[in-house]
Amino acid sequence: MVGCGKTGLPTACLLAEAGFKTIIVDSDHMLVSFVKKSKSAFPGHELAKLAKKNVKSGGLVITNNVKDAASKSAVIVIATSSSIEEKKKPEYTHLERVSKEVGAGLQSGSLILVEGTVGPGVTETLVKNSLEKTSGLKAGTDFSLAITPAGVTFETFKNPASFPRIIGAINERSLKTAHLFLQSVVDSIIPVRNIKTAEAIGMFQSVHEDVKHALSLELARFCEKTGIDFTECQKAISAHLSSTLPAFNVARNYSSAEPYLLFEEAENSGSQLRLAAQARKINEEVLRRTVQMAKEALKSCGKVFRKARITILGISERADPEMSSYYFSKNLCASLIKNGARVRVYDPLFSVTELADLGFQAEATLGKSIEGADCLLIAVGHERFKRLNLKRIGFLMKQPAALIDMGNVVDPEKATKEGFVYRGLGKG
Repeated sequence: MVGCGKTGLPTACLLAEAGFKTIIVDSDHMLVSFVKKSKSAFPGHELAKLAKKNVKSGGLVITNNVKDAASKSAVIVIATSSSIEEKKKPEYTHLERVSKEVGAGLQSGSLILVEGTVGPGVTETLVKNSLEKTSGLKAGTDFSLAITPAGVTFETFKNPASFPRIIGAINERSLKTAHLFLQSVVDSIIPVRNIKTAEAIGMFQSVHEDVKHALSLELARFCEKTGIDFTECQKAISAHLSSTLPAFNVARNYSSAEPYLLFEEAENSGSQLRLAAQARKINEEVLRRTVQMAKEALKSCGKVFRKARITILGISERADPEMSSYYFSKNLCASLIKNGARVRVYDPLFSVTELADLGFQAEATLGKSIEGADCLLIAVGHERFKRLNLKRIGFLMKQPAALIDMGNVVDPEKATKEGFVYRGLGKG
């Protein structure tokens, strides 16, 4: 399993549980350290128990040598995530490098399974060519090649066997091999006619989610202006009506790279994806909106934004996992500092040393982090943030104090009662 991130680690645990001796390979030393210490990405989650059990039993083995791991494996799952460069173009340098390293150790008769979202044609060009060039073997003849665009993640891990897997392959033999392998861990497999179709399905799923979340953000903005609580509307719609509005995940939707993989292909084919492009723009504007909410709240406190002390709670893109993307939180810090604020961060799932290693200005405790702060900005809705002692926090902060809730964990009435100038996403 090359990559132990949001899909790699869950899949590796499932394979180990099914009896496969599974080697996890990742160049990120922090991620590897978490797994080696049996300190899973999702504390209290079923995945944490499985990771701990299988690391101790030897079912999960960790290394950073891709070539050596590939040479010992009958199946190599490449679970590296796609990214975009500064100009919003797909960046496949890491995937190409990993494919070459796998190819260097690839043995005849093996199955290569790409797990993740890539642009149409990438598997059969960049991945296939890199594997063949470094191995001297031919895809479809000497080794099998397939893709499953969406793996099991921590959100779907509660019942992973029922999570359907789509597979596309380079030929019928590869499809049968991938099908046989995946059916050992999942109940439902949906084969499609070829790899390019599977790649497209993965992108369509991502864009569909992007559009839904953009709609939620637009409606939340409307609620803020008209005195309506979007969360109450969202919960009621989801509970009683046939349609649903997704709950907010500001950091995750802000940093989504997958739509740009489709935009690149659309541009090359002369197609226009106007709705999808607008949705991506709306989701990315949430960073600017967050900064603006902080400015407005501080102004209501009678304070100037420049040189204001702001404490950010939560750095990951999801609530509660440790191993995640920090793209939103890093850009948020950079934007606040650029506008003149002094920023500190606190995340109970990380030590102060780990936060410093990630490039954040941090303190060891929540108390020290918020002491003397003018504004508390909750970026991620960790479960323990729902139990914040607002009275004590208000006492430690420099009054009057602002509270920006982007994680939807604080009751606006309680915050106001404790003297905070409150601003929340979707809170009128």
